[in-house]
Amino acid sequence: MILVVLGTHELPFTRLLEAVETSLRKGDIKDEVIVQCGHTSFQSDYMTQYDFLSYDKMDEFYDQADIIITHGGTGSIVSGLKKGKKMIAAARLKKYGEHNDDHQKEIISEFVKANYLLEWREEAPLASVIEEAYRFTPEPFVAGRDKILEIIRRFIS
Repeated sequence: MILVVLGTHELPFTRLLEAVETSLRKGDIKDEVIVQCGHTSFQSDYMTQYDFLSYDKMDEFYDQADIIITHGGTGSIVSGLKKGKKMIAAARLKKYGEHNDDHQKEIISEFVKANYLLEWREEAPLASVIEEAYRFTPEPFVAGRDKILEIIRRFIS
C-alpha cells in the first residue's frame, strides 16, 4: 500500500494528487493508495481519501504502508522515518499557492542529503521515483533532539 500524506496546512496541494492520479490511470501504480488529504479537495475513483485521521488511525496507516509519499512537513517526514519507511517527499511551493514560502524544499533537501528519503519534483514522473523507492534503502533514522536540531541548524545556515 502507498500512503499519501498532505498534512493539515490550510492551503491545497492538488499538484501531488494529480501526479498520483496520473500514475494510477496509466497503470504505473498497481498498489492500493490511501490519502490523508487535509484541506485538499480532489475527486478520484482510484484513491481512498480521508480529510483528517486520528493519531491512532494515521499511525496504523504508516505501519501498513510500503511507501509513504508526503509533503515536506517535518512531522509527517519524521513519523515515517522513525518507522523505517521508504519515503518520497514533495515540497509544497509558494508559486502554486501551496504554502506561504518554500521552506519545505530546504527541509527535504537536508533529509535527502542524509539519505533518509527520496524527493519528487514535478519535472520527473512520479512513477519513476516510486520505482526507485522500492529499490531504495534509507539510512536508519536516529530519532532524537540532537539529530533534529542538527538538521534544523543546517537548514537555517
